[in-house]
Amino acid sequence: MKLHLLWLALVFIAVQTNAAKQGKNATIPALIVFGDSIMDTGNNNRLPTLLKCNFPPYGKDFPGGLATGRFSDGRVPSDLIAEKLGLAKSLPAFMNPNLKPQDLLKGVTFASGGTGYDPLTAKIMSVISVWDQLTYFKQYISTIKQHFGEKKAQDILDHSFFVVCSSSNDLAHTFLAQSHKYDRTSYANFLADSAVKFVRELHKLGAKKIGVFSAVPVGCVPLQRTVFGGLFTRGCVKPLNNMAKQFNARLSPALESLDKELDGIILYIDVYDTLFDMIQHPSKYGFEVADRGCCGTGALSISYMCNSLNPFTCSNSSAYIFWDSYHPTERAYQVIVDNLLDKYLSKIY
Repeated sequence: MKLHLLWLALVFIAVQTNAAKQGKNATIPALIVFGDSIMDTGNNNRLPTLLKCNFPPYGKDFPGGLATGRFSDGRVPSDLIAEKLGLAKSLPAFMNPNLKPQDLLKGVTFASGGTGYDPLTAKIMSVISVWDQLTYFKQYISTIKQHFGEKKAQDILDHSFFVVCSSSNDLAHTFLAQSHKYDRTSYANFLADSAVKFVRELHKLGAKKIGVFSAVPVGCVPLQRTVFGGLFTRGCVKPLNNMAKQFNARLSPALESLDKELDGIILYIDVYDTLFDMIQHPSKYGFEVADRGCCGTGALSISYMCNSLNPFTCSNSSAYIFWDSYHPTERAYQVIVDNLLDKYLSKIY
């Protein structure tokens, strides 16, 4: 009898160990992402927009050195979160024409570089608005139902992690076009209210576990520092950062309220403080350069201005927080994801 009980105990331990090895992702079948260039893995490649990056030196640190349409030297947060969840090392772009139904099962990103919560942002940049991304999401769910059945589609809706990341382009660019209608505070509030509306719509479509990224200190990106930060000082642009903080101050309690109102989990993910601290104290995180990008001169280079003809691109991108004049390097993204995701992911299992 004792041997029988011992055998059962050993079997139980083996099962538990195997479950631990599989990781928590057993309960999260897919990662579904909406937003802008922070999360775009190639959706802009075939769009009639100037905001593209499917050419070298973009992707120089991506596996195989491929320029896939990610606005970085390597992978972006949608990839890193997918890896953190144990799903895949990279997340496919929904607009990739080579995607097969099987490729959709672990999730996709609908994110489009240059977009925002304000519909005008996508119009100005000729990219996919976050609202149109919801339309593509409906297509995605329809395809899953068609190929894998209603039950699988429901499993994805009920248990996947949905991530929303936008606002930088609205704050940095579209505000100027909208300044006849809004002051800085009211525009930031309008964007936060739009983000909440987006989450409501996403929840109506069946999403149950939704994480929404805060605005980032957009006044500290190299391009903004170059244009508005003073000719010699190139400091962070305080009015822009204050708008981002106002957006966050409006968004955070609104999402907390929404979390109580709706079934499922609605998370506010604060990335502002971590990135700001990295920019202010780069050496603390193992970086050497925080005020300019690796690509080109690092002051203004972005998209087509960051190209293989530019002789000034750095050789060691991991020493830089920013890859081009707007977007972080893969290593900076990794630091952010590692710092934040464990804290937030524990809430969605």
